[in-house]
Amino acid sequence: MMNRRSLLAAAAATFCAAGLGLPSLALADDEAPDALIRRLSDEVLTLLKNDRTLRSGNVDYIIALADRTIMPHVNFRRMTAGAVGPAWRSATPEQRTRLEQEFKQLLVRTYAGALSQVNEQTIEVRPLRVAPGDKDVLVRTEIRGRGNPVQLDYRLEKTPGDGAGWKIYNFNVLGVWLVDTYRNQFAQELSAGGVEGLIAALAARNKANAGA
Repeated sequence: MMNRRSLLAAAAATFCAAGLGLPSLALADDEAPDALIRRLSDEVLTLLKNDRTLRSGNVDYIIALADRTIMPHVNFRRMTAGAVGPAWRSATPEQRTRLEQEFKQLLVRTYAGALSQVNEQTIEVRPLRVAPGDKDVLVRTEIRGRGNPVQLDYRLEKTPGDGAGWKIYNFNVLGVWLVDTYRNQFAQELSAGGVEGLIAALAARNKANAGA
């Protein structure tokens, strides 16, 4: 059975992968949220099986690939804002950009090494009913491999305007929501040093992880 680190890696890979190096496809704005998750899951698992550099956990390689395709399918600003919590509202535009950059590096560096453990798993997307007016949905999936199936849930929102479509903004592995987990971690840094203190702490963690 996959451990929690491997499961989080699979989830992190899926939400930031949107294809990770695959050609960017012009998809219909009305692609169903469960169809989106199914497609991304299939694509990332195929890549993990065939791309040795990706499986090696090369952080620079993963970041470069994620940067090409992450934004079409992930509301990373909302994800970062949720992790920062109420302090996000008082952050300047420049601070928000730095928070997004450091948070992305933290996620990639935290889970990059576990990508090599994602091997023979498959992902089954559970049936979903979406009403025409729904703007926020929960897509439930199961990771199947050795041992018992493990539930992996995604929160998606329907976005209007340019780049309209369903976008991921949170996910849950083994009962733990990623955004909530980091909000609890970040609260102490925010209490001690405010937004600048959190940015400095994230930068320090990323630097330490890079040197490990």
